[in-house]
Amino acid sequence: MDKNELQKRMEQAIRLTAPGQPIRTALDMIIAGHLGALICVGDTENVLAAGNDGFPLNISFTSNRLFELSKMDGAIVIDGDLTQILRANFHLNPDPSLATSETGMRHRTAARMSVLTDAIVISVSARRAVVNVYVHGKSYEIQPVTTIMSSVNQLVATLQTTRQSLDRSLLRLTALELDDYVTLADITGIFSSFEIMQQAKTELKDCIVKLGNQGKLVQMQLEQLAGSSMDTEYDLMIRDYASDSSEANAEKIRANLSRMTPKDLSDPQHVAAISLICAAYSFKRTSSIPYCLPPISDSPLNFNKIRLY
Repeated sequence: MDKNELQKRMEQAIRLTAPGQPIRTALDMIIAGHLGALICVGDTENVLAAGNDGFPLNISFTSNRLFELSKMDGAIVIDGDLTQILRANFHLNPDPSLATSETGMRHRTAARMSVLTDAIVISVSARRAVVNVYVHGKSYEIQPVTTIMSSVNQLVATLQTTRQSLDRSLLRLTALELDDYVTLADITGIFSSFEIMQQAKTELKDCIVKLGNQGKLVQMQLEQLAGSSMDTEYDLMIRDYASDSSEANAEKIRANLSRMTPKDLSDPQHVAAISLICAAYSFKRTSSIPYCLPPISDSPLNFNKIRLY
């Protein structure tokens, strides 16, 4: 399974267990009841072939039924459409030679079943009150809503302060352009702000997926602070100052900036090295003389004195 397919399936699993979903309701009840559980969702043919015994049920799926059945040992098998509970107290026998880093019996079985089949396997630890979701051997631990909201508050605060700083910088840039006095420091600072917002936006989107039906308000805040218009602004800003103003070149520059660490993004010299070196992308203004950044030396450049015109 390639990386993109794995990421797509993991996102599907996160959405399946997000707040507001029937399985999440059952998982919350299982944790509140200090119970453990092993639940297989989907790929039922291969899941049933990897085990034996248990009780054939073939009953409609509800959160309460899933909670009550979790009081028994063994796995619970649910179809991929979440319409029927097929088995309960089902004994799974995955290949023990399948590698896994898990230590507990229930978690080892869940990890191996996710490798052996295409099912989404959920393991609930009764002792630690922790829920892990397994997809193709990869594990994702479900976080409490309070923990996710703590991250959301930090990300929203970052977006707000960065957006305010970016708006001031863009306003200042307009005045500098009119006076033909734009410096590299001005441009690198704006690129850094755009990239910080872009990374915060990506993380916030992940939080929204994890919040399920409780993420609607956060989604509205995200659209207000960093909606689709921000991507357009970012692209136009790059194309305005790149000697090659094509969309493809703007995407390459953004890809380079997205791989930078937060520390490097705060350093104008690193931002310029990634985005402004003549050998890679020669930056200029239309009808102005192109400017190529000299090689980075041990002595730092004064970016506030390097003018683009």
